[in-house]
Amino acid sequence: MALLDVRDQFDIPADRAYLNSAFLGPLPTAAVAAGRAALESKAQPWTVATDSFFDPVDRLRALVADYLDGDPEGIAITPSVSYGIATAAANVDIPPGSTIVVLAEQFPSNVYEWRAVAANVGAEIITVHRGPDGWTPRVLEAIDGRTAVVAIEPAHWSDGTTVDLVAVGKAARAVEATLIVDVSQTLGAVPFPTADIRPDFVVGVTYKWLLGTYGNAFLWAAPDRRSGRPLEQCWMPREGSRDFSQLAHYTDAFRAGAARYDGGQSASHVNIAATVAAFEVLSQWHPAVVSAHSEALTGDLIARVGGLGLTPPPAGQRSPHLVGLHLPADGPDPAALANALAEAQVNVSIRGTAVRVSAHVFNTSGDIDRLVGVLEAQL
Repeated sequence: MALLDVRDQFDIPADRAYLNSAFLGPLPTAAVAAGRAALESKAQPWTVATDSFFDPVDRLRALVADYLDGDPEGIAITPSVSYGIATAAANVDIPPGSTIVVLAEQFPSNVYEWRAVAANVGAEIITVHRGPDGWTPRVLEAIDGRTAVVAIEPAHWSDGTTVDLVAVGKAARAVEATLIVDVSQTLGAVPFPTADIRPDFVVGVTYKWLLGTYGNAFLWAAPDRRSGRPLEQCWMPREGSRDFSQLAHYTDAFRAGAARYDGGQSASHVNIAATVAAFEVLSQWHPAVVSAHSEALTGDLIARVGGLGLTPPPAGQRSPHLVGLHLPADGPDPAALANALAEAQVNVSIRGTAVRVSAHVFNTSGDIDRLVGVLEAQL
């Protein structure tokens, strides 16, 4: 495919290879402008309309839903993944003696809550390790009649190795286990077939592949999971909350859908304005287009570094947009390599012994050339 040519929508100098969206996705320039305008409005608060506490949040709800099941009522706006995981955990039955399945070294936001829950109720954490044939067979082996929760990610955050969530979802349903998926490292960059996976809850952040701000995240709840208990008793998701003159007329009734799970102050004006604008930019490209663009770049990278002793995940187990290149045992110190790359204005992440490379819509073949040049010099 022809690579996308959209770098002019981002404030990234031509001589910088920013291959690190798995760490922080850059705000598009349109999002910066929208955030700045929202910040300036706070300097003149008489210009802030009451509808701005609701309409932008609902717009973000709809934009997130476009990447999942298309139904905005399934989306709650939260401050973090850990908030969404805690909300899901509060609405799942985990009996004593049951098990909670997680991946080895998966991101801690989707681990710490389960450790606390397991300790409180007497459940057991089952940690799955990737084998030569990948994650999926090991995850399927771990799911049995004791399994209450499977809490995993579609692509491991450290190196992009993948999990077949359709197969895992089928196995979880067969034993009536709850499937909770953290899509922070995939949503926006690759398609997420919600109808095929059939998760119970999906959580994610906006500040990586969705190009939004830090401080915005989301929780998607399946239709039968939208009437549960929120972590907070917020006023904004209540029926009639748009009428500020009637807020002291308290009600136990929530508006329809997962909005009841919204975090307090989810309408943070600057964050919401910038994130909504970022989503509007990203929505120009279907996730399948983003995926194909990224895969062309990471595929070129893998082909060119094969003789340097770097080991990518097997072809059938790696993501198109996020690839961890594992250093040889006798290779350079990972921290020293990261410093050398940064000095050459090449931004990647080191996770364990892997050089984690993230390719997004704004990346070019020149970025890969620059990265390969530094790796050749160092290795």
